[in-house]
Amino acid sequence: MDDRSSSRVRVVDAALRCISRCGLHKTTVDDVAREAGISRATLYRLFPGGKDAVVRAVVETETSRLFSDLGAAMGEARDLEGLLVAAIVGAAGRLSSHAALAYLLEHEPGTLLPHLAFSGMDRVLAAAGSFAAPFLGRWLEPDDAARTAEWATRIVVSYLSCPREGMDLTDPVAVRHLVGTFVVPGVQALAMHDVTGRAARV
Repeated sequence: MDDRSSSRVRVVDAALRCISRCGLHKTTVDDVAREAGISRATLYRLFPGGKDAVVRAVVETETSRLFSDLGAAMGEARDLEGLLVAAIVGAAGRLSSHAALAYLLEHEPGTLLPHLAFSGMDRVLAAAGSFAAPFLGRWLEPDDAARTAEWATRIVVSYLSCPREGMDLTDPVAVRHLVGTFVVPGVQALAMHDVTGRAARV
């Protein structure tokens, strides 16, 4: 990693610490620069767009980190059920322990809700689908892979935003039961329906 890239990562991590302490609205460029141990001018050289550019970099970096962790776990899966369990548990574990995200959910939910509804949620689902497709493609056709990625993403978002007593998505045993009982049978039934429909049209 070159010096510029290293400095950008340091700023991103500093911004995350600031947000986890006082939120996004109250965090300033000066706060982030001070936390990163650099001058305000240096921060603006790294991120000419100021706070908005830093926030975009935070989102992009944290998304890359999440996908990197999930990719390592999903790559080791030996079947579809194992892959979905690894994906859901891994995503839930990382997101539920994310200090900055936890602060925003509790104190500034309005900063997150637009990204979890309507076109915002569509972008989340599209990103998750693009990432997961190569892994799911080991067992599913492209359309079924996309649909399965969407289901898994909606499960994680739903349970983390509205927790339900008795369902812990960070617990592999609980998630394996959820996936084995509901998700995989649903995926298989829809895949069979698609096959039957294609055969009927031939």
